[in-house]
Amino acid sequence: MTAVLEAPPAPPEAPAPTPRPGPLRRFARGRPGDPAWVRPALLGLLAATAALYLWGLGASGWANAYYSAAVQAASSSWKAFFFGSTDAANFITVDKAPLFLWPMALSARLFGVNSWSILVPQALEGVAAVGVLYLAVRRWFGPAAGLAAGAVMALTPVATLMFRFNNPDALLVLLLTAGAYAVTRSLEKGSTGWIVLAGSLVGWAFLAKMLQALLVVPAFGLVYLIAAPVALRRRLWQLVLAGAALVASAGWWVAAVSLWPASSRPYIGGSQTNSVLELIFGYNGFGRLTGNENGSVGGGPAGTSGRWGPTGVLRLFNADYGGQASWLVPAALVFLVALLVVTVRRPRTDRTRAAALLWGGWLVVTGLAISLGEGIIHTYYTVALAPAVGALVAIGGAVLWRHRDHLAARLTLAGTVVLTGWWAFVLLGRTPGWHPELRWFVLGGAVAAASAVLVGPWTRPAAVATVVGATLAVGLAGPAAYSLATAATDHSGALPVAGPAAAARLGGPGGGPGRPPAGQGGFNRFAPPAGANAFGPPPGLFAAGPPAGSGGPGGILGASTVSGELADALRAGTGGYTWAAATVSANQAAGYQLASGEPVMAIGGFNGTDPAPTLAQFQQLVSEGRIHWFIAGGRGGGPGGGASTSSAITTWVESTFTSTTVGGVTLYDLS
Repeated sequence: MTAVLEAPPAPPEAPAPTPRPGPLRRFARGRPGDPAWVRPALLGLLAATAALYLWGLGASGWANAYYSAAVQAASSSWKAFFFGSTDAANFITVDKAPLFLWPMALSARLFGVNSWSILVPQALEGVAAVGVLYLAVRRWFGPAAGLAAGAVMALTPVATLMFRFNNPDALLVLLLTAGAYAVTRSLEKGSTGWIVLAGSLVGWAFLAKMLQALLVVPAFGLVYLIAAPVALRRRLWQLVLAGAALVASAGWWVAAVSLWPASSRPYIGGSQTNSVLELIFGYNGFGRLTGNENGSVGGGPAGTSGRWGPTGVLRLFNADYGGQASWLVPAALVFLVALLVVTVRRPRTDRTRAAALLWGGWLVVTGLAISLGEGIIHTYYTVALAPAVGALVAIGGAVLWRHRDHLAARLTLAGTVVLTGWWAFVLLGRTPGWHPELRWFVLGGAVAAASAVLVGPWTRPAAVATVVGATLAVGLAGPAAYSLATAATDHSGALPVAGPAAAARLGGPGGGPGRPPAGQGGFNRFAPPAGANAFGPPPGLFAAGPPAGSGGPGGILGASTVSGELADALRAGTGGYTWAAATVSANQAAGYQLASGEPVMAIGGFNGTDPAPTLAQFQQLVSEGRIHWFIAGGRGGGPGGGASTSSAITTWVESTFTSTTVGGVTLYDLS
C-alpha cells in the first residue's frame, strides 16, 4: 500500500504588524481610550499656565531680595547651599529650611545669578503642580474634572503670585500636591509603597516651609485609615511606616544641623538660641498659631486687628485675604458637604467619599490654621489652599453633574453657581475703579448659567459642553482677571499681594521699595501710604526708599536701594575681608549684597532681633579685620532679645568710628 502524503494547507497570511507609535506621538495621543480632545486640552492647560507664570517674569527683579541673596550665596558656596546661609561667608541662615532655595541655587549656578534664573524654577514648579493635580483628580473622576481642577488652581490669583515669586510656598505646594496624588494611588489597592511615598513627600515639604507642611497630615492619615481597602491592622502598620518616612525625610537635615558643631556652621536665623529645633517649633511653628514668637515682629490677639490683621473663622473672606484665594472657597465647601451627604451610605472604601475627605480635610485644616493664627500669618499663605479648592470644585461639580437627572443635584449645582457669582461680585466690588463692568458680567452670567443648569438635564454632547463651559467661564472670570492683573504687576519685598489694587489697599504689603539693579526690572509700584497700618505692619517696616539713582535703606520688609557709587565702594578693597560690610537686618544686607556681589553680614537676621553676633563677637571680628564697612540705617523690629544686641553694636560703631557718606548712605570704615 502506498501512502500518499498530502501537503498541509498553507497557513493564512499573517497581517502586517502595526508599527508602534513613537514616544512623542504616544504622548500627544494620550491614554488608550481617551477622547481625542483630552491630551491636546491638557497640553493647552499646561502651556497656558506656563505662559501666565512666565510672562514678563523679569520685571520683578530680585523679587524677595532676602531669599535672592541666599540664592546668590548658595550659587558660590556649597556650605551656604546646604545651610541656606544669607551670605557666602556663612554668618547666618535664612529663617526657613533651605530645600526651596536649592532649585533656584542650582539654576543660578548654571545660568548666573539674575532674575530669570531665580524665578523660572518657581514658575516651572507651578506648572508641575497644576499637572500633578490634574493627574490626581482625573484618576478617579475623569479628564474633564482633572482639567477643571488644574484650571481652578492655575487661575487662583495668589497661585499666580507665588509661582512668579521666590518665597518657599511654590515648592511647598508642589510637594504637598504630589503627596495627595500618592495618597490617591495608595487608596486604590492599599499600597504600602504609595502611602510611604506620600509621607516622604510631606517630609520633604517640611524642609521647604517647616510645620506648615504638616497641616495636611490629618487629612492624609484619616482618609487612609478610613478608606484603604485592606485590614485595619495593616492600615495602622502602613501609617506607622508612612510616619517614619515623613520623619526620616524631614529629619535628616534637622539632625545634621543639630549635630554640626555650632562653631563651624552659620547661626540659625529666626532663633534666639542658635537652635534649629527652636526655629521649627517656635518662630516657624506653634508661635504662628499662638502669637508667642520670640524674636518676631509680633502678631495680634484672636478676633482683633493686630499687626497682621484680624483673626477669626471669616478671615479668609475679609478685605485682606478675600481676593487672594477665596473666590471658589464657598463652592468648594458646598461641594464638600454635598459629597459627604451623597456618599453617607456607601461602603467604607468608596472613592468619592475618600476624595472628599482627602481634599476637604486639607482645605478645612489649613484654612482654619490660617484663619485663627495669632502670629505672623501673611495673605500669600493661602496659596496652600489652591490645590484643595481646585480638586473639590472639580470633583463636586463632576459628581453632581453625572446625577443631573435628579432635581436635588441640579438645585445644588445651580445654587453653587449663583453663590460663586455673588461672591465674585462682592470681591470685584472691593476694587471699584478697576473694570467695574466685570462684576456685573459675572453676576449676570452666573444667573444665566444657573438657569441653564436648572432647565436640564442636558443630554446632547454639544449642549452639555456649552452649559459646562459657560459655567466654568463664569466661575473663573473673576480670579482669572485678578491673575492676569497679578502677572502684569511686578512684585518685590517680603509681602507680595495678588490682585490689581490689593497692595494699595493693604498699605503696602506688596512689596517694599527695594529696587533691583539696572537691567533687572522694576519694583512694586504700590508704596505704602504714609502712616498706614490699618491692615498691615506698623509704619517703618517698609520705609519707602529714596528716589531712583540714589541709595538708601529700606525697612525690615523691604530691601535697601543701592546706587552705583555705593556698590563700587563695597566692591573696592574687599581683599582680605570676610564681609564687605555689615548692617542690621537681612533685607538691608540683601540689597547691598546683591548690588555688590560681595558677602554682607546681616546683623540680627531677618528682623534684626536675633542675638547674633553679640557685641563682643562683633568687636572681635572687627579687631581681626574681617569686616570692612558698617552701613548705618538698618534697624530691627519687634521685641526679640537680639534687638538690643543690634542696637548696642550700632551705638558702639557710631561712637568709635568716623562716618562718611557714599551714594546717600552713611558708612563707617571699620578698618
